Amino acid sequence: MRKRLILVLALLGLAALALGLNTARNYAGWQPATETPAERLTRLKPHWRILRPDGPGPHPAAVLLSGCDGVHDNMDHWARQFLAMGRAALILDSHAPRLLDKAQTWRAICAGQVLPGAERAGDLAVALAALRDMPGIDGADVALLGASHGGWTVMELLRQLGGAEPPPGLTAWPAPPGSLAAQLGPVVLLYPYCGLLNGAAGGPWPGHVRGLMLLAELDSITDSADCRQMAKDLVAQGAHLAVTTYPGINHGFDQRERSLLSPLEFDAQARARATRDIRSFMLGFSPRPGRI
Repeated sequence: MRKRLILVLALLGLAALALGLNTARNYAGWQPATETPAERLTRLKPHWRILRPDGPGPHPAAVLLSGCDGVHDNMDHWARQFLAMGRAALILDSHAPRLLDKAQTWRAICAGQVLPGAERAGDLAVALAALRDMPGIDGADVALLGASHGGWTVMELLRQLGGAEPPPGLTAWPAPPGSLAAQLGPVVLLYPYCGLLNGAAGGPWPGHVRGLMLLAELDSITDSADCRQMAKDLVAQGAHLAVTTYPGINHGFDQRERSLLSPLEFDAQARARATRDIRSFMLGFSPRPGRI
């Protein structure tokens, strides 16, 4: 009976995915069309969320990017941690603006069929530029945190900032890439995807950026060994990137909310350790004068 129930649920999930993808394909905004930075900003802005510390500021900031299943409770947790450290936190939703939060359409992102990290990096570039004009925000000091697909996205942007070509899907950079790179503070990568589609090791990262990569030893979604090797390659190119692998831990350990058939589980102890490690890493960075 249990096996039959699981089969039925799986079939229902596939049906929902097919229906959702068909809906998304019929929605022009879902297609990976090329946009100007202004058009991308207009698409993204209604869906992102900003948490601000008390006081007028200007406050240093952080941009948070979720995994391929969209924005969930772990983004709220990390936003609160940045708030406690005096940073405004912008939770950047790449899914809702493209209707990829409907039914099971987000699974197309997880499968690499839609919105790869290199393309999603355009969302991050636009958000970085937008932070410059936000009242009470110090756009010259912006930390980044990306989980899973979001970590892949952050890594791709760090590579792209070294070249003239904008991220795929953007007609141009929203600001000169060198000035966007100058905005960046510390970078946190939570169990990112580092497989064949990740081109982050294809070029040097901005020399001043310091990164922390936290991996799960028993990651059943992405290969932590791929990330350790990519980190070595990046360090050999001059990147400043520290790597910690948590033993006995699986992917997405910091996220409580799950889809019905997800094999992943929230791990309170692992999230608490990651919180301590990230806060310790962040304490090594003091606010700096604007360099835009």
